[in-house]
Amino acid sequence: MMKLLGTNTSPYVRKVRLVLLEKNIPHAYLVDPPREPGSQVARANPLGRIPALILDDGTCVFDSPVIAEYIDSLNDAPILIPHANALERMRVKRWEALADGIMDSAVAVRNEVLRQADQQNTEAVARHNDAIGRALNHASGQLGQREWCEGATVTLADLALVSALIYLDLRQADRDWRGAHPSLAAWFVRLGARASVRASLAE
Repeated sequence: MMKLLGTNTSPYVRKVRLVLLEKNIPHAYLVDPPREPGSQVARANPLGRIPALILDDGTCVFDSPVIAEYIDSLNDAPILIPHANALERMRVKRWEALADGIMDSAVAVRNEVLRQADQQNTEAVARHNDAIGRALNHASGQLGQREWCEGATVTLADLALVSALIYLDLRQADRDWRGAHPSLAAWFVRLGARASVRASLAE
């Protein structure tokens, strides 16, 4: 059985977990913070980062977009990244890139605010927070009143975006993205009711 190494707070890990859960792929999820002594992560992934997916033969798949695409290729129930239509595939992957960008900026802000106040790069914090704001505006405008980010059912676009928003709730609780984007908030409630999302939040 394949093993996923990660942490419960990582938005990238959550995205991969949601893909595994939606695809109903048997796996073991191991909480393994890379910085803790005895972590398997650096031995499995030369970059020393999570998520790291270890296959049955010991092969390690790393970087969340690569893992998500690999998992989606394992079965067609459901198809989370369109296979046949290049434009539809691009749109889903573009949503993933947008969501990952929100995650990247939120993690960067988190890393800065953990520094002592006199060592923080306030310009970098402002730049990343501005990027998050623009990305949320874009996501809200593109989503509108639709049920799904793309197409007529759940895709990787939805799983990536909900992972990014869960992370914002965790690390930027004072950001009122729901008040600013009611349609995005309503979409988030619908996604949050899915069994996969509830399972990812239960641990």
